Amino acid sequence: MSWRNYNEPECVDEAGPVALEIKPRPRDLGGFEVARVLPARERRMVGPFIFLDHAGPATFDPGHGADVRPHPHIGLATVTYLFEGAFLHRDSLGSEQLIEPGAVNWMTAGRGIVHSERTPPSFRKSGSRLNGIQSWVALPKDSEEVEPSFQHRARNELPEIGQGSVRMRLIAGSAYGETSPVKTLSPMFYLDATMPAGSRFTLPAEYQDRALYPLDAAVSVNGVVCPPQSLAVLASGIEVGIAAHDATRLILLGGQPLDGERFIWWNLVSSSKARIEATKRDWAEGRFPKVPGDDHEFIPLPQHL
Repeated sequence: MSWRNYNEPECVDEAGPVALEIKPRPRDLGGFEVARVLPARERRMVGPFIFLDHAGPATFDPGHGADVRPHPHIGLATVTYLFEGAFLHRDSLGSEQLIEPGAVNWMTAGRGIVHSERTPPSFRKSGSRLNGIQSWVALPKDSEEVEPSFQHRARNELPEIGQGSVRMRLIAGSAYGETSPVKTLSPMFYLDATMPAGSRFTLPAEYQDRALYPLDAAVSVNGVVCPPQSLAVLASGIEVGIAAHDATRLILLGGQPLDGERFIWWNLVSSSKARIEATKRDWAEGRFPKVPGDDHEFIPLPQHL
């Protein structure tokens, strides 16, 4: 068994505006590939963000789709945000929600929840594309055991922010004087920005941890080029100018560091190794609730990670 401390000190040179570049690693989730950005050997967390996958772009032929079978979580919130395609979310609270591009699903696991995400039947029948970000936000110690809950916010409920010709959607947290209606449990920000060719904007030094992920084309940060589909972790305490030579979409995220170390094993996050061990036994021995409407299969507890 391998344990990882997700608040280890980082050995990076923060003399410039970009402290670290993280290249994603490919991971097969069964039928489609994701680019795993966090956690990484070089950097464990950015603010409360402890996990970040770029799912796709993937194309599914008619009759096929993504099937993330029921599985458990503790000590975190899962955040699903799509650019293309759709997911049907179900969880052990009885939630059933179609998520489409520009909307956000925020599921707080707290003391424990089970969920699944699958390509909906109508998309599966005709064939579809999938492109989006799946992230986990670790919870503060005093919120790790809260009651599980689920939030969905439609695209038109999320604040729109203009910075010159750059248009942003505030997925969660607070930025540029706006606050998302998604309820969070620690200071953070999560933005989806659309940058036309030749555009630029300024990102303030509001949060200690900040990072950006260009999707389509490189951007420059105070003149330092950041390639697409890599995570650029920014130096703390400095305002930065972000410019795009070519049009691109850009994810920006971060927040304040959490209150102490976090451990992660499979889909479980906690400040306590013993809590994770107990949860592993609970899942293996069938003590978690079922997912209504999706209770015919599940992901078994891994024997090796």
